[in-house]
Amino acid sequence: MGGLHVSGEFDALIERIRAIGPVLEDNADHSEELGRLNDETADALTSTGVLRMGVPADLGGYELSPIQAMRAIAEVSYHDASAGWVVMALQLATGTTPAYLGHDVVDDLYPDVRSGHHAVIAGQGTKPGAAVRVEGGHRISGDWQFASGVSMATHIHTAAFCADEGRGLVFTLPIEQVVLEDNWDVMGLRATGSNDYSIRDVFVPASYTYEATCLEPRIGGALYRLGLANMGICHTGWALGVGRRMLDEMRALAARKTGAPGAGVDTQQFHAEYARAEAQHRAARAFSFETWRDCEDTLDSGSPLSTEQETLTRLVLNHTTSSVHEVGQTVYRWAGTAALRRGVLQRFFRDLHGGTQHVTSSPGVLQSCGKLLSGLSSGRWAFLSLVEQG
Repeated sequence: MGGLHVSGEFDALIERIRAIGPVLEDNADHSEELGRLNDETADALTSTGVLRMGVPADLGGYELSPIQAMRAIAEVSYHDASAGWVVMALQLATGTTPAYLGHDVVDDLYPDVRSGHHAVIAGQGTKPGAAVRVEGGHRISGDWQFASGVSMATHIHTAAFCADEGRGLVFTLPIEQVVLEDNWDVMGLRATGSNDYSIRDVFVPASYTYEATCLEPRIGGALYRLGLANMGICHTGWALGVGRRMLDEMRALAARKTGAPGAGVDTQQFHAEYARAEAQHRAARAFSFETWRDCEDTLDSGSPLSTEQETLTRLVLNHTTSSVHEVGQTVYRWAGTAALRRGVLQRFFRDLHGGTQHVTSSPGVLQSCGKLLSGLSSGRWAFLSLVEQG
């Protein structure tokens, strides 16, 4: 699966991300003040090609496998959690759009992917607007939230329900046709610019529309048979990158504090709690990779994921986020005022708590996973809801 398994280009992509790490870190505070990634950070990310990670290989994208995608997002997030969140969101819509729309839009949206000439697409669809069928397409209206990374976007991808057709659809349209709000005033993930947006009676051609539950790509390989809902895998990579950075910051802080009178890091309690936090992070990472390796094998064989596999992908994301949240709590407690004051630890702590509020990590998803895995449901997943069979 994916375009970079054999070529070795994936390692080069990771090295390019690491090379811009200092740029991401040096600009993180300024980006927070702006409420979006500043131009230097945005340009650095674009220069690595990381926004091509989800674009089909046939178009010049990387078409990363799920595990590769998680690793790439973790690498960005390690340097700046908000930058990692933005890349996670943008690559999802930017990559899946051509896969599900097909060749009719390629000349317009993806004329030269290898040279960086392609659409960058933000938006979301967990709470759809309304679509009305008209000749040649649909007219859509609605209000949406959390368009992470929209300041870098050329287009919006957004969901709306068409009552005429009885189905949910995803629409792609130029950013100029959207009314953006400047209302991202939050505690964590401040630099993601996840503003609200609205659309009022805008026509979208049928060629820029696909069914939200689409599982058969028009361009690209097995990756896109995951469907839009399952492509949210990169939240797992984001959490792993953030957790790794917090543990490494605590380790560096402990090295500075050890030997001082009354240093908490020299207590057996700290030693035990740091060990437990390391175990939580490493176990979550191992669970994530084990689950997705099995899913990759299934997709490569030409088969769809089973309901249990889909359940495990959702459980992995939920579990990793909650595990890393506990890691963050441990680091914050032992870092003392180093985490309280403005700085790297405080910012990562706030960003981590922002990330836990995402719908994919909600208690409802965890409860549904338990219901299915315990044998008390024979339902199927519809996005993030477990729907019982009639």
